[in-house]
Amino acid sequence: MDLRFLTPLTPEEQQAQGLDHAKPMALADRVRFSELDILRHVNNKAYLGWFETARVSYFDRLCARHFAGQPAPRSVLRNANVHYRREMVLDEPYITTARCLSFRNTSYVMEQQIWSDGLRATLEAVMVLRTPDGSAGYPLPESLKQQFIALDGAVPSQE
Repeated sequence: MDLRFLTPLTPEEQQAQGLDHAKPMALADRVRFSELDILRHVNNKAYLGWFETARVSYFDRLCARHFAGQPAPRSVLRNANVHYRREMVLDEPYITTARCLSFRNTSYVMEQQIWSDGLRATLEAVMVLRTPDGSAGYPLPESLKQQFIALDGAVPSQE
């Protein structure tokens, strides 16, 4: 199967590429020369950019509509934990995924993965929604919480 780059992949495309199971957001791309370090493998900073691209696509395509008719929230990366599993090199195709693991009133935890002939890196991030001026937390709409449960298999966390 040909891999479509920078376009959300279907569950069938994801599984055909060896992912353990389909995720709500999965984007494919290829390692570029500018992402390499002096040792000619992917610089750790590049992985963070790949994770961010998938995370923003996830929010834009799956979450933003739940705020229709309201001021758009600020989406803040509060903290992230990255685990680099295996190096990557020039021209390798890869898939970056994103899904919600759990949520609270104004925040949610994202699980992200990078796949290329197996799992290469993972990231777990806490995302916090803030009001447009940044002065207070912005509650997740009930419809978004229900989507997290139904689409991602997320679970509510205790405050």
